[in-house]
Amino acid sequence: MESINEIKRDVLSAVLAAGKRIDSRGMYDYRKIVVQPGILQNAEGSAMASIGKSQVMVGVKFDIAKPFLDRPKEGVLSTSADLLPLASHLFETGPPSEDAIELARVVDRGIRSSNTIDLESFYLEEEKVLALYVDIYVLDHDGNLIDCSSLAAMSALLSSRMPKIENGSIVRGEYSGKLPLKEHVVTCTFGKIGERMFLDPSLDEEKGMDCRLTLATTSTHLCAAQKGGWGTYSERDITELLDISTEKGKELRAML
Repeated sequence: MESINEIKRDVLSAVLAAGKRIDSRGMYDYRKIVVQPGILQNAEGSAMASIGKSQVMVGVKFDIAKPFLDRPKEGVLSTSADLLPLASHLFETGPPSEDAIELARVVDRGIRSSNTIDLESFYLEEEKVLALYVDIYVLDHDGNLIDCSSLAAMSALLSSRMPKIENGSIVRGEYSGKLPLKEHVVTCTFGKIGERMFLDPSLDEEKGMDCRLTLATTSTHLCAAQKGGWGTYSERDITELLDISTEKGKELRAML
C-alpha cells in the first residue's frame, strides 16, 4: 500500500471506529443515485448512471458472429469496459488495464450467471448467432464503479431493442421488439477496514480499505460474487452482507 493510502486508512479507521464515515453517510447507505435510460439514439440500448460523483455510460449493440465452439447453439454475450482518462488522473490511454478487465468481468458475471438473457434464442443458423455487446464507458471516477456500471448496464439492457433479422443478416435501423429479460440484476459493493464494513465505498475509502466484496443479486437469489484486496471476510460477514444486499437490491431495482 502506498504511503498516502496508509494515511488514508488510518484516518478512515479512526472515523469508522466512531461509527461514522467521512461524508456523514450511514455504514450501509448509498450516495445519491441517478439512472437515465435511452440516452444514445444509434445504439440498440443505452443508459447513464451515477452514484455520487461517479458516472458511467453504457451502450448496447447487436451483430452477427460465430458461436463459441463449446456452445454452438448459443449466442455471444461480450462485456467491455473503457476507463477514459478524462474520468480520473488514475486512468491512462492504451490497452485495457487490470482494473478495466475486472470491472467488465464482474458486470458480465452478474448478467451471465443470472441467466437473464436467453442466449439460446440468439441462434440463427449453423455457425451464425447474434452477438450482444455491452460497452461500459467510465466518465467520472469517485469510487464504486462496479455498482454504477451494473446499474447502467442493466438499464441499457432494459431499453434495448431486438434487431430485425432477414436471411441471416441484421436489417439496420429496424427492430422486432424489446430484448426479453428474465431478471433484473444489480450489484452491491462493500468495503472493509479492520472489522468495519460499509456499502458503496467512495474513492478515498477505496484507496484506504483492506478489501472489497461485490454481491450480484436478482429478486430471488444471489447469482455472483467477487472479492478484491488483501483483507478477508468471515462466513458471518458474508451472511450479513448478503442480507443487506438483498434489501438494498430491492431499492436499486426500483430505480431501473
